[in-house]
Amino acid sequence: MTATTPISATLIDGKAFAADLRARIATQVRSMKDNGITPGLAVVLVGEDPASQVYVKSKGRMTREVGMNSYEHRLPAETSQDDLLALIGRLNDDPDVNGILVQLPLPPHMDEAAVINAIDPAKDVDGFHILNVGRLATGQKAMVPCTPLGCLMLLRDRLGSLSGKNALVIGRSNIVGKPMAQLLLRDSATVTVAHSRTANLPDLCRQADIVVAAVGRANFVQGDWIKPGATVIDVGINRGDDGLVGDVDFDAAARVAGAITPVPGGVGPMTIACLLANTLTATARANGLPDPQGLTP
Repeated sequence: MTATTPISATLIDGKAFAADLRARIATQVRSMKDNGITPGLAVVLVGEDPASQVYVKSKGRMTREVGMNSYEHRLPAETSQDDLLALIGRLNDDPDVNGILVQLPLPPHMDEAAVINAIDPAKDVDGFHILNVGRLATGQKAMVPCTPLGCLMLLRDRLGSLSGKNALVIGRSNIVGKPMAQLLLRDSATVTVAHSRTANLPDLCRQADIVVAAVGRANFVQGDWIKPGATVIDVGINRGDDGLVGDVDFDAAARVAGAITPVPGGVGPMTIACLLANTLTATARANGLPDPQGLTP
């Protein structure tokens, strides 16, 4: 494959899909408000990590744009874990709060697992609570982590049924890799999970109809690893000399793949949109309403 070979893959526009998803959420929020219910999302930020501050600001703005109530709690980095847990307890008990998100990473003196598992599982819109993890793994109704949920939506939109597709997930994190594999299994794909010790990764890639790259290494997946016509979902966000790049060598892969997400503008915008979707789902469940159509796996 030469460098002059034209890009043939269809670009999967996550930014446009996320905008449409937020519009659908806003419509359903208006319907809830007509019945006296306003979804509320509480975001807790501990410390002054610059990236986290940007994320929290963006989450608050988009929450308000779809008509939900946004509650932001910004705590100093030296806040004790007991004080953070006390705040989470109050949010758990607050009927106006339907979703709770504690922005990660936390300061080093805090136990992330203890903090996450202090959140009411029904309000755990990140889908990280151990009960939600277990429910997802066993095929039960769960809150699903936002990034894998967004990836699943993009895949379904592109491919329709995923049944029988060979899917390769590169990365085994609790945030993306493992839940992504569970969601693909739920949609009857045949799933392989690869990681840093996988010996034959290029060969596995060449057999995959779907590749989800979430390994955190810039341009790690090479173009000649991709099966012609495959759908490639690039979850990676890596800062390089030329800006943000994904885990996939985009220029090379886009000459082989059938469809591919760009970085930026692919998976990234889906994460906050799915956070709002999860908040709407949590609100519906708290009020004995059916799950919002098209927002749950």
